[in-house]
Amino acid sequence: MTVSIRQFDDGAWIHVADSRAVGAGEVRRVTDHDFCPCTVGHVLVEAFVDVGVAGHDVRARVAGQCIDCGTDGVLDWLTFGRVDGGTFRPVSTDAVQQVG
Repeated sequence: MTVSIRQFDDGAWIHVADSRAVGAGEVRRVTDHDFCPCTVGHVLVEAFVDVGVAGHDVRARVAGQCIDCGTDGVLDWLTFGRVDGGTFRPVSTDAVQQVG
């Protein structure tokens, strides 16, 4: 089954199957990253720069800012959800995720 995945509204949303699935403005907890000096960075997603897939995972590079240390920039690929049987299942914003 083919599912469309794209960035929409000038990087404000990831659309999956023509529906808004993930929006900017969320805070993602990340580890194993080169984004900032924090062991676990709390990155406010300001915009989606690139959107893609890896297997069934929906991934994106995001512009954002760590709310702990103030570092801003573009975070490497991060998984935002998974398409399973045509249904999008988002990663919990409470999860600590590895970047890359």
